[in-house]
Amino acid sequence: MLSKILVPMDDSEHAAHALEYALDNNPDAAVTVLHVVGVPSMMMGDAVGLSLEDDLDEAAAERAEEVFERAREIAADRDREIETVVGIGHPARNIIDRAEEYDTVVIGSHGKDWTRATRQFLVGNVAETVSKRSPVPVTLVR
Repeated sequence: MLSKILVPMDDSEHAAHALEYALDNNPDAAVTVLHVVGVPSMMMGDAVGLSLEDDLDEAAAERAEEVFERAREIAADRDREIETVVGIGHPARNIIDRAEEYDTVVIGSHGKDWTRATRQFLVGNVAETVSKRSPVPVTLVR
């Protein structure tokens, strides 16, 4: 039986489905939602903006709050509570680095870029990397 589950979330529908799946199928498990901010990009957009903040942790927490509010609503609809944690940097690396603290990772098969070029692939880049490198079992949810 699973006692600790990590659910990485962005603002995608697939991530919301992953949280719903984790909560619905593991009623006794403690669920932690991870949101990673400051994702590096070719134009360095989010990462640079975050690095210019006076208080990095506070700025990261503010950027994650919208995702956490949605996660709390999903949990509340099921009379459940969740823990939340903010990561900074590359999503896959953050998830993999934290995964060994949990029994499993439940992740959406595609992130918020699903509507772009990634829709042509069976599994999104972050989910694929996590499923290949995670030290614990990974469940992919569509």
